[in-house]
Amino acid sequence: MKDSAGNAIARTRDKNGRFMKQSPRTAPAESTNGEADPVPAPADKATDKATDGVPAVVESSSKPAPKSVPQKPALPKPALPKTAGAAAEDILAPHSLDPSLAAHIAEHIAENPGGTSVLDPLLGEPLPVDRFADRELSWLAFNQRVLELAEDPRIPLLERVRFLAIFASNLDEFFMVRVAGLQRRIATGIAVTSASGLSPRQALSAISEGAHDLMTRHARVFEDEVQPALASEGITLVHWGELDTKEQERLHKFFRKQIFPVLTPLAVDPAHPFPYISGLSLNLAVVVANPATGKEHFARVKVPPLLPRFIAVDASGKPRRPGTKKADPQRGPLSFVPLEEVIAQHLDYLFPGMEVRDSHTFRVTRNEDVDVEEDDAENLLQAMEKELLRRRFGPPVRLEIAKDISPRIRDLIVRELGVKEEEVYELPALLDLTGLNLIADLDLTSLHYPPFVPSTHRHLAEVESSKPTDVFAAIRRRDILLHHPYDSFSTSVQTFLEQAAADPNVLAIKQTLYRTSGDSPIVDALIDAAEAGKQVLALVEIKARFDEEANISWARKLEEAGVHVVYGIVGLKTHCKLSLVVRQEPDGSLLRYCHVGTGNYHPKTARLYTDHGLLTCDPDVGQDLTRLFNQLSGYAPKSTFHRLLVAPRAVRSGLVERIEREAAAARAGHEAWVKMKINSVVDETVVDALYRASQAGVKVDLVVRGICAIRVGVPGLSENIRVRSILGRFLEHSRLFAFANSVGPALGEGPESGPEVFIGSADLMHRNLDRRVETLIRISDPTHVGEILGLLDESMADTTASWHLLPDGRWERPSSGSEGNGLRDLQAVLIQRQRRRLEPVR
Repeated sequence: MKDSAGNAIARTRDKNGRFMKQSPRTAPAESTNGEADPVPAPADKATDKATDGVPAVVESSSKPAPKSVPQKPALPKPALPKTAGAAAEDILAPHSLDPSLAAHIAEHIAENPGGTSVLDPLLGEPLPVDRFADRELSWLAFNQRVLELAEDPRIPLLERVRFLAIFASNLDEFFMVRVAGLQRRIATGIAVTSASGLSPRQALSAISEGAHDLMTRHARVFEDEVQPALASEGITLVHWGELDTKEQERLHKFFRKQIFPVLTPLAVDPAHPFPYISGLSLNLAVVVANPATGKEHFARVKVPPLLPRFIAVDASGKPRRPGTKKADPQRGPLSFVPLEEVIAQHLDYLFPGMEVRDSHTFRVTRNEDVDVEEDDAENLLQAMEKELLRRRFGPPVRLEIAKDISPRIRDLIVRELGVKEEEVYELPALLDLTGLNLIADLDLTSLHYPPFVPSTHRHLAEVESSKPTDVFAAIRRRDILLHHPYDSFSTSVQTFLEQAAADPNVLAIKQTLYRTSGDSPIVDALIDAAEAGKQVLALVEIKARFDEEANISWARKLEEAGVHVVYGIVGLKTHCKLSLVVRQEPDGSLLRYCHVGTGNYHPKTARLYTDHGLLTCDPDVGQDLTRLFNQLSGYAPKSTFHRLLVAPRAVRSGLVERIEREAAAARAGHEAWVKMKINSVVDETVVDALYRASQAGVKVDLVVRGICAIRVGVPGLSENIRVRSILGRFLEHSRLFAFANSVGPALGEGPESGPEVFIGSADLMHRNLDRRVETLIRISDPTHVGEILGLLDESMADTTASWHLLPDGRWERPSSGSEGNGLRDLQAVLIQRQRRRLEPVR
């Protein structure tokens, strides 16, 4: 929009989702906040005859909705909750953007013009005030489920060790981002009450209580359950005093050669101020005294993070760095000594001439979320590099200390770091159990999950040969639905891009990169393609949290090879998973080959995460990806799409429209259901749509790995909503969306009546729907639709091992089925099924 002088007017949305001039009193919200964000109105739809009845998603258009969908007034706005400390209008206040950012985004993606609802307005009754669970406490409940895996004696022992390390790593990131974000909101005066009704102070108080309990439980599980179980298998974590004389002598030599040269003691006195303590570093607080005067001094010794967390000592007493080499039964038991204990026993080397009187371990977690003012950054890459340097100096948000620490040393550390008492966590066991990954990596087959090797998808391995299948020929024959890690990433997506780079008939490759590995074959393929003279575009998201430095490195490497590198749209993260290859066929025509996925182009995590992806050369998808890449690299705000829903304009509204359609079908007496598999569900607009669908009689089944703001089983609100959570060997990462009905001559009737299934990159969170570029693609092959529906049904089945969300907000993990039978591990079932691709059990 421009004013009469032709100047751009930056706009942001009001609480109804429509754009308005920026209010000067609205402060910018943090990207990590848990509060309500903008609620855009549903997008208009238009039917494109070229799509054979598949609705074209129009992000900015004046076309009316199709006649087959009844035009009805929008739902009345639900009553807003009244909570202490915040006005009702502020609770669902829109996520505000700086005016220049809003204007910049509008140049790439047009505003949503609004739309209509198919829900009967008579059903727009106010919903209960307390209908949302708190997202932060729900996340703690998720990490508790991870801890329960570590507590489960049925899981192989070293996998339990791994889950202990994952729990600790998860909690570190939670404090660095979520807790830090809440503290920053309080410090800056943006203490807006969340949708759950908790103010940031109330949320921090509840988090502190829950985190203290979980961290203590975590330490006890390791100390009382896992550590004794390891000892019974000949793997012991020993203290210095438990080593014999020969072992201690060998560790003395190891310390002098491998550890001592790396250490730097830092004294604290009038000439040496209290040193900066880096985030997540393990430290020794040391008290030394001058023997001549008896005067005590304080010093800090940082445990070097580049050294192994534990020192391995084999049966012969020889110390070494831990490795993953296969265990040798002839060598006998294996012991591990914590690195900080080895350092503590040799402090006299660091303070010669002083008397070492005391030492204790402590660890600090800092605010490490980055915040780049993109509208002021002429070069986003340089701005991110500077912000990463500042990240190291964020304020502390948590202090972990050993439980036996002396009171005066405790008081000194707390005072110097400026942490509050509720931010101090006294733990009975070793600090920093993320280091347990070293032990979990031991190559002891009997203590791990059974070996698993992904197999090549049957449509990419139809001919037995030592040479890779011609991926382009396979895609021309049919669409290929991939399910990783059961279907190999390396022989599908990776081979697709490698063949594209080597094929002289390929003219162009366009690729999004959100996260990838340090030795990425995907990056190598793009470089090879550029060096071969192909047109290569890489859209690198350098704001991918905690992967920023790696992505900056790859961006520079790609640029040096001649790849056109862009960083997406200022103000939005590019989170969609897309690959587009343009190839000239023998008849001279150009064909576009596409991959749309739910997970990152990361060969390592592709072996650990469950994800879906679609390989296709469907012309509509090719046109969709071409238009979207043009939006991201250039200016194409009024692009329309055939089979894609694209955030931030059309994913929320597209999903809500389909949920409302199910409600209308249910009231008309037709079969109606919604099935979704997602990582998190927080967005209030989508949650309210699901509540209203439940009220209308729609059966709603959700498989949610992480955060869930929905309350289930509430009379008159959510009796028809069930929520399950599956955690296990692989990290469940697919985003799947299924609806019983589609657009047709009438709801529930006709050739296009459903079901309708999407896969994509978006979770139901504000950041995904408002501040990221996300894509969902509609699955058109009936076989693929049936496969996804079968997976969703199996995930929800009472015979499948999972956690069930209860009406009181707790998660229950049944140990047996409704008939007393054992429960199936769905991931194990899918591993067994990988080579045969049996019809899913419905």
